[in-house]
Amino acid sequence: MAAFSKPENALKRADELINVGQKTDALQALHDLITSKRYRAWQKTLEKIMMKYVELCVDLRKGRYAKDGLIQYRIVCQQVNVTSLEEVIKYFMHLATERAEQARSQALALEEALDVDDLEADRRPEDLMLSYVSGEKGKDRSDRELVTPWFKFLWETYRTVLEILRNNSKLEALYAMTAHRAFQFCRQYKRTTEFRRLCEIIRNHLANLNKYRDQRDRPDLSAPESLQLYLDTRFEQLKIATELQLWQEAFRSVEDIHGLMCMVKKTPKPSLMVIYYAKLAEIFWISSSHLYHAYAWFKLFSLQKSFNKNLTQKDLQMIASSVVLAALAVPPYDPLLGASHLELENEKQRNLKMANLIGFNLDPKRESREALSRASLLSELVLKGVLSCATQEVKDLYHSLEHEFLPLDLEARVQPLLSKITKVGGKLASASSVPQVQLSQYVPALEKLATLRLLRQVSQVYQTMKIGSLSEMIPFFNFSEVEKISVDAVNHKFIAMKVDHMKNVIFFGNLGLESEGLCDHLTIFAESLNKARAMVYPPVQKSSKLAEILPGLGETVDKEHKRLLARKSIIEKRKEEQERQLLEMEREEESRRLRLQKITEEAEQKRLAAEFEQRKTQRIRREIEERELEEAQALLEEAEKRSKRKGGKKPILEGEKVTKQALVERALSEQLRERQEMEKKLQKLVKNLDYLERAKREEAAPLIEAAFQRRLVEEKALHEREQQQEIELSRQRHDGDLLVKNRLVRMLENKKIFEERVRSQRESEFARRRIESEERIKQIIEARKQEREFKRKKIFFVLSEEEKLKRQREEEEARKREEAERRKREEAERRAKLDEIAEKQRQRERELEEKERLRREALLSGRSLDGPTKASELSAGSRPEPVAAAPVTAAAPAQSTGKYVPRFRRESTESSGQAPPSAGQAPPEADRRAGGARQPPPESDWWGPRSDERNPPGDKWRPSRWSSSRPRN
Repeated sequence: MAAFSKPENALKRADELINVGQKTDALQALHDLITSKRYRAWQKTLEKIMMKYVELCVDLRKGRYAKDGLIQYRIVCQQVNVTSLEEVIKYFMHLATERAEQARSQALALEEALDVDDLEADRRPEDLMLSYVSGEKGKDRSDRELVTPWFKFLWETYRTVLEILRNNSKLEALYAMTAHRAFQFCRQYKRTTEFRRLCEIIRNHLANLNKYRDQRDRPDLSAPESLQLYLDTRFEQLKIATELQLWQEAFRSVEDIHGLMCMVKKTPKPSLMVIYYAKLAEIFWISSSHLYHAYAWFKLFSLQKSFNKNLTQKDLQMIASSVVLAALAVPPYDPLLGASHLELENEKQRNLKMANLIGFNLDPKRESREALSRASLLSELVLKGVLSCATQEVKDLYHSLEHEFLPLDLEARVQPLLSKITKVGGKLASASSVPQVQLSQYVPALEKLATLRLLRQVSQVYQTMKIGSLSEMIPFFNFSEVEKISVDAVNHKFIAMKVDHMKNVIFFGNLGLESEGLCDHLTIFAESLNKARAMVYPPVQKSSKLAEILPGLGETVDKEHKRLLARKSIIEKRKEEQERQLLEMEREEESRRLRLQKITEEAEQKRLAAEFEQRKTQRIRREIEERELEEAQALLEEAEKRSKRKGGKKPILEGEKVTKQALVERALSEQLRERQEMEKKLQKLVKNLDYLERAKREEAAPLIEAAFQRRLVEEKALHEREQQQEIELSRQRHDGDLLVKNRLVRMLENKKIFEERVRSQRESEFARRRIESEERIKQIIEARKQEREFKRKKIFFVLSEEEKLKRQREEEEARKREEAERRKREEAERRAKLDEIAEKQRQRERELEEKERLRREALLSGRSLDGPTKASELSAGSRPEPVAAAPVTAAAPAQSTGKYVPRFRRESTESSGQAPPSAGQAPPEADRRAGGARQPPPESDWWGPRSDERNPPGDKWRPSRWSSSRPRN
């Protein structure tokens, strides 16, 4: 251990070691100085040493060294300068936080740097092998190597500071600030384990504070500032616990707040109580304690209505609706019905504890279930006007579920109200401490309540019901969930029902018949029958000595019973009197003890105040003496320095007898004497300087004039010489320029010719390149136009093809339908026309036969008469043609007129040649002229091939091309 005569030497030594890179040795040197007993008096140098010390501790991550140093420094400046300790601790936490943030930013930067496409490109083989073997990612490894050590050190820093400041009444604000920063650290980095440890540390600090009340610098919790700091710390702890979803720790934080309030017997501000009840309601809802959740909401509503002046009607309505729905969400039956005595006692203690947390005072001798119950809460909500402040949907829901009897229409009325309630919610504008209110969280519990109410009302109306009918009446759940709800309700004696899945039927019973009082009704009935039988047929009684005693036995028993009752009452009174006396004695003893304790505390407070004032006075006096001594020492040193500069002897002063007043008077007289001597010297020096300066100027004046005249002559000669040289140089330059001009004039024509040739070549080159560029631009534009045109045509073609295919499909379908209809219609018309044509043909054949017969008779009669005359008449009348020319004349008009002649008619005519028509037939032309009407062709010629030839089996019918283009008769 190096011994330093002054603390400044240790600081210099530490700086030297740091400059050469030996930070560990520098830390050890400062640690030895701080823990040494030689330097127990506080001075400013020690604060600088502590600043350097905590810097080294943070750089080297030496938390144990930092704790030891801070504890020793607290001992040094606890009674002298606590502000210095506060500054050192703040600087220590600032450095630790800054280094942790730097490590985190370096880890993030390293993670971004490692985010490359090819990890094998810039990594060594040993790194890849390590990554494959260890199975760690880059971020995990960087966090483990860079971030985790600094976070551990930061957490150790918070613990160290809290441990140092836990019993310091002068640094309560710093203690609270450190706790808040530790809470924020746990919240920011999701450190749940450290948060639990932190809560336990703060809880132990408060317990020790209450346990050891005689400590010297113990914080006073009865002071408003101290109480507010401790409450703010606990409320911050509660907020962070709920944000981290540590509900058990949040409940313990609520207990801490309640214990603190009970300890100091003061109620915090309403704004803090709003946070308290809001978080308590959230904790109870998470733990499924719906009854306590509703009571917490009720207290929250009362606080907001009483103390929040900025509360709007909408926000009040929202909170009131939440209170009513929370009360309705409580199960309508007692969950502890039929429980054991031990369970009832445990529940009683739990109810007392929860009632104290919520703010309700219960009588421990009274049944607590009667005070905290669903029915009492609903009645209180109605009496306090909470229900009147709720929304209309909540009011209708309350009346439908609690007061109306609608077994068949209950779900139909409840379901629309629940759907409206689901949409209501949001952040309250004027109650920032209240979390976001969402009424939809109560919908599942309300659906369950509606189901229970429906089952209860249906059981009062029906004895049996089908499962399907009940499922239709309950739209919220399927029957399996309804069955689970009903089982729970049956176990708690809320309804009586049985489900028979074999018969698909539900049986409802009566709770009165199935109660415990009527379970043994058959046994009671048997006993009554036995008594009646004994009365009708009394048993034979034997004579006994007891018969003489029995008449007076009843009176004796009554007297003894009365005596025992009187004795019992006397004993009870004596016990009560004794208990009352004991209570009075205990009360008197307690009051005496409290008075003595109060007197002792007052005396102790007076003593502590007197000691504090005495220490304060001594400290002020000591500081004044030290300051005067320092000033006297400074004056003495200054006087010694002046005496040394003068070369005189040192002033003879006795160290302990020198006073500040004597030193001040001596210094003032010395300063006055020195000032007078200095003024005399200055006056003499000024006079000498004045004479000397005047003599120098008188001697220098003629010399300056002579030098000035010489300078004028020299400068005039120099000017003339330089002007003459400039004229000569100008003349030479002019002559040289004339020679150059005469030499270059001969090249002027060649220069112009060359310039013209170069200009023409460049213009032609420019024109050619411009044309090429324009052509290239035109080609590019044309190519782009063609490409765009091609794309447009392609798109248009695709779209048109799609439209065409779609239209073709539609037309094909329409054509098929029309063809089917037309084929049926044409088939019917064709058959009718064929019949008509056949009939007309037969009639025409008969007419033709008759005309042929008449013509032959006329021919035969004309031969016997004048041949030419008859022939001419006949030709004029009927125009008969030669038989041989009949086929030609039959085909010629058809060809000349452009009418169609069937192929078989042409082939039959060509094959028959010039053969005359048969006796029963006439040429077509003759038939046309004779009959005046054209004979229709055969069916196969006019209508095309027959139906069995046109339409082979399996093919659809297609009309011939002549059937649609040629008219029919």
